[in-house]
Amino acid sequence: MKINQFIPVIAALTLFTVSCNTAPQKANEKPAAQSDAPEYFMLRPEVEKAYGYSHAVRIGNELKISGAVSMDDKGNLTAEGDLGQQMKNCYADLDKILKHYGYSWDDVVVENILTTNMPEFVNQSAYRNTIYKKQFPTGSWFGVKELALPGQLIEIELEAYKVR
Repeated sequence: MKINQFIPVIAALTLFTVSCNTAPQKANEKPAAQSDAPEYFMLRPEVEKAYGYSHAVRIGNELKISGAVSMDDKGNLTAEGDLGQQMKNCYADLDKILKHYGYSWDDVVVENILTTNMPEFVNQSAYRNTIYKKQFPTGSWFGVKELALPGQLIEIELEAYKVR
C-alpha cells in the first residue's frame, strides 16, 4: 500500500477519536465564562482616579487585585513605621475586595508582596497563617527601595480564581 491510501483512514480515525473524547454540554450548563467583559472595582475611587488605577478587575473567573497599601480613604498613610500593622491594614482592604466579588482567601492563587524592610517582614510573616488557613498561594516576596508614598513599608497584590 502507498502512503496516500492511509491518509483517509488516519483522518477518519482522528475525527472519531476527537468526537469520542469531547464531553457533551448539559442542557442547563453554562459554558466557561472566559469571554466575560472586564468588571472593574475601585475601593477608594477618588484616590484611584487621582493616581490612575483601578484596585481590581474581574474577567470571567479570574480576579486581579492591585497592590494594597496601608492608607485611609483620602490616600494618607496609616500605621507609619509599623510594618506589622501596615500588613494587617493591607489584608483588611484585600478582604473587602475579595468579598465584593464573592471570593474568599481559599480562592487566592497568587500573592506578591513588596516590602522596603524584608527582615522585618519575615519577622511578621507568621500573620499570614491567620489569612491562609487551607493552603498558601503561589507568589513572590520582593525587597524594594521604596513604594509609592514615603513611609509605606509593604504592598500586597493578589490574583484569585473561582470555579463557578
